[in-house]
Amino acid sequence: MNFFYIIQAKKLKQILLIATLAFITAWVFYLQDTINATVFSTTNGPKAVYKGEKDLALTFNIGWGDEKAEPILDQLKKENVKAATFFLSGSWAERHPHIVERIVKDGYEIGMLGYNYKDYSVIEDKEIVRDISKAQEAFKKLNIKNIELLRAPTGHFDKRLLEIGARFGYTIVHWSVDSKDWTNPGVETIVANIEKAKKGDIVLLHASDSAKQTVVALPSILQAVNAKNLKLVTVSEMIANASVKSEEIK
Repeated sequence: MNFFYIIQAKKLKQILLIATLAFITAWVFYLQDTINATVFSTTNGPKAVYKGEKDLALTFNIGWGDEKAEPILDQLKKENVKAATFFLSGSWAERHPHIVERIVKDGYEIGMLGYNYKDYSVIEDKEIVRDISKAQEAFKKLNIKNIELLRAPTGHFDKRLLEIGARFGYTIVHWSVDSKDWTNPGVETIVANIEKAKKGDIVLLHASDSAKQTVVALPSILQAVNAKNLKLVTVSEMIANASVKSEEIK
């Protein structure tokens, strides 16, 4: 009888071990699915650009604020930066037409950041379409034509935005290096985050008022870029006639 109980105990341990391994395997597959939801293209469909193959693209998001955009433009001019891409929300552009005009005059590229800085991953398709359409009208009134680049306002998006953007004729642009400047972690941290950049990277910066340290960090950022002999280009220049990287989004 004791032998029978020993056999039963061994079988129970085996069953528990198998069940545990099965649970771990299922959890790994679940995490993989979750991770895959953050990447940037549909199978054989529209793609979001987040990296090129050469040079470096500095991009600045502006969604709100009156104070930081012009000092950043001043600093870029002082540092003789000829190429950068500014992603603007339509509502901000309407309120600051003189700054939009200056961005164009200084030779920088303009991309669209929607109109009301909404999270496109949590609203319905029709709301995304309405927000983009409203932004188009805003830029049209400012005589800003031929915008070809669109960035999800909060950075969160799914395959719906890729498909909607394609219908509008936009290239969706993400980034490969995040400065995290909007968290105001300190100038040294912002610079360290961008020092990781390599050729082909698209760098995310902000010129909204929430990014209080960006303008101070810019000279060191540009010094780090120059030390790597990386040429600064607009996003459009980076992706023109070159290979770009994308990954599948569910």
